[in-house]
Amino acid sequence: MSTDPQQDWKHWHQQRIETVSAPYGPLSLTGTHWLSDYPEGRIPDVPGQWTADGDEVVLTASPEDGITVDGEPLTGEVRLTADTGRIPESRVEAAGRRLVVLRREGLWAIRVFDPESPARRAFAGMEVTPYDAKWALPGRFRPYAEGRTTIQIENADGRERGLGLAGEIAFDIDGTEHTLQVAVEDDGSLWAVFADATSGDSSYRFRFLRPPAPAPDGTVTVDFNRALLPPCAFADHFICPFPPPGNTLSVPVPAGERNRIDR
Repeated sequence: MSTDPQQDWKHWHQQRIETVSAPYGPLSLTGTHWLSDYPEGRIPDVPGQWTADGDEVVLTASPEDGITVDGEPLTGEVRLTADTGRIPESRVEAAGRRLVVLRREGLWAIRVFDPESPARRAFAGMEVTPYDAKWALPGRFRPYAEGRTTIQIENADGRERGLGLAGEIAFDIDGTEHTLQVAVEDDGSLWAVFADATSGDSSYRFRFLRPPAPAPDGTVTVDFNRALLPPCAFADHFICPFPPPGNTLSVPVPAGERNRIDR
């Protein structure tokens, strides 16, 4: 990392474009199929038979299905657990598509990532505001006294799911304090889902923010230049959580990623 925040931001933005537009990036997601919706185990346009069995998913395939697992053709059945690595490294593939096993709150789903998706072919970039130092704000992390708390939040697919929150970050915009509730990731970094006065107008309806791990005294930089479009801005089949109560800022934040651009 250089000592020039603007150059660091340009590098970060270029990496974001590469990640988003990658063959198995978020633009390639063409379906999230919950196995509870398919009791027979047959998912339309997805080869094989998929059935949940406790802490595993059983995939049964014939040679005609054209499925490979760990690079080897599958004939018969294999027991799978949830994929936790990068999408290109997922175990199951069929005709160039990655079939990714997902588990959320005890429910199993199969996600299909297709490099030939219409969204990926149409992608022309992102509308993003150039770096502005005034949006890299000094802030403070305030952990909840009771530790992590889970609240039910509506997700982009219309279902409610638990969102674990561990505290809030406080920062000033034009002399007024604002706060956002945040989750704490395994590496200590923070994650906020937020909206602001531009949301649904000049920017997507909500965005993500991922501040670094706070210093021992709780100080942390809240850099809205790195506000992220959520995965569901790139494909309708993601299940992004909406902002929790209190995470809609009353002021505009014209910084960071704003919208997807299509050809």
